[in-house]
Amino acid sequence: MRRLGTGIGWRPEIADAVEHMPGIDWVEVVAENVCPGHLPASLLRLRERGVTVVPHGVSLGLGDADRPDEGRLTALAERATALGSPLVTEHIAFVRAGGPLTASPRLEAGHLLPVPRTRDALDVLCANVRIAQQALPVPLAVENIAALISWPGEELSEGQFLYELADRTGVRLLIDVANLHTNHVNRGDDPARALAELPLEAIAYVHVAGGFERDGVWHDSHAHPVPRPVLDILTDLASRVRPPGVLLERDENFPGPGELERELAAVRTAVDEGAVHRRAAAPRPTARTAARAAAEPNRERVALAQAAVLSALVAGTPLPEGFDRVRMGVQARALAAKRADVVAKVAPELPAVLGARYRPAFLDYAQAQPMTGGYRRDALDFVAHLLRTRRPEDAGVRRELRTWWLERSGPTPRSQRRVARVSRAARRVLARRG
Repeated sequence: MRRLGTGIGWRPEIADAVEHMPGIDWVEVVAENVCPGHLPASLLRLRERGVTVVPHGVSLGLGDADRPDEGRLTALAERATALGSPLVTEHIAFVRAGGPLTASPRLEAGHLLPVPRTRDALDVLCANVRIAQQALPVPLAVENIAALISWPGEELSEGQFLYELADRTGVRLLIDVANLHTNHVNRGDDPARALAELPLEAIAYVHVAGGFERDGVWHDSHAHPVPRPVLDILTDLASRVRPPGVLLERDENFPGPGELERELAAVRTAVDEGAVHRRAAAPRPTARTAARAAAEPNRERVALAQAAVLSALVAGTPLPEGFDRVRMGVQARALAAKRADVVAKVAPELPAVLGARYRPAFLDYAQAQPMTGGYRRDALDFVAHLLRTRRPEDAGVRRELRTWWLERSGPTPRSQRRVARVSRAARRVLARRG
């Protein structure tokens, strides 16, 4: 496996700092946030200097019951090619549910949700990973996610699930040690056991990130300093194997360059401490599970289970049996908050127009309106909801919202339609003169 070294997640907010930061061997960029034909100048300069750039997908839904969407796979492949990347990465998660397999409305989570660690779900995941591998021009690595909820009746530990996935598909693993810590706090999973059960030779690289604990729940925020328990898990991993690459993630609440450099130094130190005590990897399960010929008999069962969970989280339907009501409530609120945050980024005009009213208004809307068509559609639906319910009461604000909605709601933006009308009128005048 190609050695990557020490890296940091590239984000527009810290692009300048990353360019001038010493000791950065590579960066990772959220795949959905870049356009192959219009790459940010900062990324191009990094590429020219020989800095490796890896696209990291967040919306493919490899754990969905449905097969991966061909358009999303094509988009991910285009980004890998445009960036000259040695690999691409995605998550072991489901992000959509419902649709033809369940004869129910198709819903979107807007974020990453854990797949059940069952044989059925593993079969579906393996089939989807193979489809993705065939469509991508470079190797694929998949990431273990942070979870707030546990599925009842799981058949495998996290380490066993990852081991079998890698064994059956040959996929590389992106191990997020912060997510191992999250799942230790939230689900009682043992990080050391997970590391002992992993196929260490399959590790492509490692993620490190911060979070915070509230009321006994760990939130993987990517907006706080990396805590000591996460660094300790990184040291444990590095004592078992030399990680090909380690990357610091930060998505919100960006500190100054000096603080980022200190966090990177702490990451390097944790890896070095592990190297000093490196030992042979702990014995791993030797039994091989024969790859099943097809996942089709399991897709419907997985689809029904995922649809019931997602509907409970975003549409207020009854909880499926066996789920913890409190944790599901925490997850539902986290998904709604994520929607509000991302819509504010996709459509920054809305919080600017609504001010302090934006967040409570959006959360009220989200409680009754599940997301079904992505974040840009969600922004349009939110404004349509406000206009339909005549909120807010300020008529001037409603006029601004109506103008915004009309500008973006059609297949062609209103401004472009206006230009097209003027252009057609000019052509008619010229034609008459001719």
